[in-house]
Amino acid sequence: MAYWIIKTEPGTYSFNDLERDKKTSWDGVRNYQARNNLKLMRVGDLALVYHSVGPKELVGIAEVTKTAYPDPTADDDAWVAVDVKFDRWLKHPVKLSRIKEERELFDLALVKQGRLSVCPVSVKEWRILLKMSE
Repeated sequence: MAYWIIKTEPGTYSFNDLERDKKTSWDGVRNYQARNNLKLMRVGDLALVYHSVGPKELVGIAEVTKTAYPDPTADDDAWVAVDVKFDRWLKHPVKLSRIKEERELFDLALVKQGRLSVCPVSVKEWRILLKMSE
């Protein structure tokens, strides 16, 4: 199993929307590195969902239910989407400002490559982030 952070703008599609819909296609990614990360996702992988506008915080967990396929919102077959389903809310959101203060997360892609919309997370980083949410 691998771990990820997937970003969304809550005004466009929030974690509340995913909870309501139960599952969705994670599409619209138009960055090559983020696209390559989508291609690496496997069924059962978990992703922390990050609201990139407003308080800028991790809010919940989604599970990958379908691996990469052509993004139906793109005119070019180079772009892909994956399907995810709602898993659970974090007990407490984890703000980006707190993440940046944690020495062991200095290399987290969310910190080092702030504009990347799909980021890998190591097992150690995942555990730290979950602990921060308790």
